[in-house]
Amino acid sequence: MPDRSLEFGKFGARGIKGYEAAARQLDALVGFVATPITQRRGMLARLHYLTRSDRAMAAARAAGLKITDRTLKRWAEGRATPSKKSLAQLEAAYLQVRRQNVARHLLQRLHRDGRGTRVEFHPLNQSQVSRPHQRAVSFRSLNVRQWDRMVEAWAAGDGEAMDEAWFGGITADLGSDYGAYEYVMNIGFAA
Repeated sequence: MPDRSLEFGKFGARGIKGYEAAARQLDALVGFVATPITQRRGMLARLHYLTRSDRAMAAARAAGLKITDRTLKRWAEGRATPSKKSLAQLEAAYLQVRRQNVARHLLQRLHRDGRGTRVEFHPLNQSQVSRPHQRAVSFRSLNVRQWDRMVEAWAAGDGEAMDEAWFGGITADLGSDYGAYEYVMNIGFAA
């Protein structure tokens, strides 16, 4: 069983953690607001998403939104401008609430009635690594059927749980070489 990399990049390899690449792909499937939060339109879209109902507002508060209702109303009316710190708090709450809201639907899309989703693993970049230190890894493709732990950890924003789900569920079916895909250049899948 391969161990996890303790000194990734020591010999020049480049890549990102596999679970981070998978989280990016899940984010791409969700369809967040495209306009940046620094523009008024983007800020208003996120504000509307978080304040459209009492349930949405409660979820935003649980996600860490500590801005008062009065201030949020002033922002919506254009009578006040949020600070960078407040915008960051609004963005973080929006991302977490949006992930929680779409997690169930996304899980259904990824499971596809038990058929799973085809995942492409693009290995890490070893072009800067000298020959004796290169690891034999190649492009792999696998049909993943167990998405529950990964999507649950992604919705909660829990990096450690995503890492465990990556090794315990997603890459485990790659066989004895699953540790070679701890770091990748990209993960590709569409649901």
